[in-house]
Amino acid sequence: MTPMPVPRILVRSASDVGSAVALRLRQAGHAACLQDDPRPPHPRRGMAFTDAWFEGAFRLDGVLARLAPSAADLAALLEGGEALPATDAPFAEALAALAPGIVVDARIHKHAAPSPLRGLARVTIALGPGFVAGADADFVIETAWGAELGRVIREGAARAYAGEPRPLDGHGRDRYAYAGAAGLFRTPRAIGEAVRAGDPVASIGEAAIVAPLDGILRGLTHDGAEVRAGAKVVEVDPRGDPAAAFGVGERPGRIAAGVVAAVAEALRAR
Repeated sequence: MTPMPVPRILVRSASDVGSAVALRLRQAGHAACLQDDPRPPHPRRGMAFTDAWFEGAFRLDGVLARLAPSAADLAALLEGGEALPATDAPFAEALAALAPGIVVDARIHKHAAPSPLRGLARVTIALGPGFVAGADADFVIETAWGAELGRVIREGAARAYAGEPRPLDGHGRDRYAYAGAAGLFRTPRAIGEAVRAGDPVASIGEAAIVAPLDGILRGLTHDGAEVRAGAKVVEVDPRGDPAAAFGVGERPGRIAAGVVAAVAEALRAR
């Protein structure tokens, strides 16, 4: 097989997981770009590049991401080297403009069956359940907590979605607040702020959203984002350490390490 030239890599999703993947790829010397919808509602914004979609630029663990004016500007921003390029252009437009050699679907499909990735790029990498390595993606990365978190899967699928978050200081699903209805999310609060149970944190229309318990805001959807009914919009960390709301987390970091390993393997093989 002919050697693969140094590829551009398009990572889909600016969540804490997708952001960690793009960050680690860039730190490993790869030409990574991030794509997501306009004004994405990901709540763990201190652990992600999400705010670049609202503010135009955002720095995570010392790496700057900058929103490109259009999909056509991605390649030029990538070649400039100053920042990790980001785009809110539709995925198909970003794919056509960048012509990546590698595509990473970092959206983690918990319930809906995803579309196959193979054929979108020379190498395709999928995160979590719903994909089968060797069939609809070249590699799948394990995303479930446990000893195999971040494992590169070359044949077969990742574990099915378990449905329950990993507890923090004894609190699991009870540390989240959810959107009661679809609408415009408004909040005057900031990531890392201390809250008490019952404190008003945000609103959607006339409906108030309150802190579910005492702690710090680890997750908080950006003010002005459109959210769907039932979406996680607030997460309180009961451990109370503001620093825990910022930087790449353990799970995203281990998943990202798996992606970096899969990319290295693909480059060696091709």
